[in-house]
Amino acid sequence: MTDLEADLAAMAEDEMERAAGLSWAELAPIMPWGDSFDGFTPAGRNVTVERHYLWAAEPGGDILCEVNVFGGQTRFDEGVRLSLTISREGSV
Repeated sequence: MTDLEADLAAMAEDEMERAAGLSWAELAPIMPWGDSFDGFTPAGRNVTVERHYLWAAEPGGDILCEVNVFGGQTRFDEGVRLSLTISREGSV
């Protein structure tokens, strides 16, 4: 892994930790939802961070959370993408 990849991965993992802090019950009423912002990685690189919440399969079921971190729109394909599922089970 290059220094750039490690830096982007660290930023994506930090953002995913924040994203996963929201419960199914908090997210369900605002689905689908997403946002993006410009920020700085731990090494000080300027990046774009996107967070998306989508229904994993069907509305009312589990929620797919996606985080993308990349060095601007022209470098989207070189970014780091993480995803996780926020389960409805036990949340209602």
